[in-house]
Amino acid sequence: MASSKKITDLKALKKVVKKANEDRKKEEEERKRAERQSVSDRDLFLKSIGDVTPIDNRDRVAPVFSSPKPIPVQRMEDEKRALMESLSDEFSVESLLETDDALSYARNGIGPDVVRKLRRGHWVIGDQLDLHGFRRDEAREMLVEFLRRASIRGIRCVRIIHGKGLGSVNQEPVLKKLVHKWLVQRADVVAFCQAKPADGGSGAVVVLLKGS
Repeated sequence: MASSKKITDLKALKKVVKKANEDRKKEEEERKRAERQSVSDRDLFLKSIGDVTPIDNRDRVAPVFSSPKPIPVQRMEDEKRALMESLSDEFSVESLLETDDALSYARNGIGPDVVRKLRRGHWVIGDQLDLHGFRRDEAREMLVEFLRRASIRGIRCVRIIHGKGLGSVNQEPVLKKLVHKWLVQRADVVAFCQAKPADGGSGAVVVLLKGS
């Protein structure tokens, strides 16, 4: 019995060894086939491009790439918020406006001829902002951003449409009064007056901004 078991174990061992040898042989054949294919591909590539002359790069200048300056987004937002908060809705503007139908305004040191020219359309209106339908805080934020962009673009004269207040409670021009208050508090506003009938009349104001 013991002798038969040993013979069986020996046969099983031979099978294992044979299988291992066959696997190694297959792996070796696969490796050689891959090497031959690699050599063949390289030869084909070299044959297709022909003779190649290396480029002389002794005088080559390496390009210098400068990273763009980061945009100070947070600082810009902080400045815009500060400008918004600095425009008070409670500011008394009546004493600063001329007592005429157009409720004109000119900053200290600005002669009356500037307002007269503004009324006559001496400066071309370069852009306009329509605040119809916006709430107080939205309108104030839009006004601040609009004037900031106009200043950057070098625009001297703009029109701001605030409406006549016909849809407000008691038909009072609430937004019109607020726009006047905000404009008077802006250092970049030189003068403003009611727009001509063709440009909106009592529902709009024409604003002259500081030059660059």
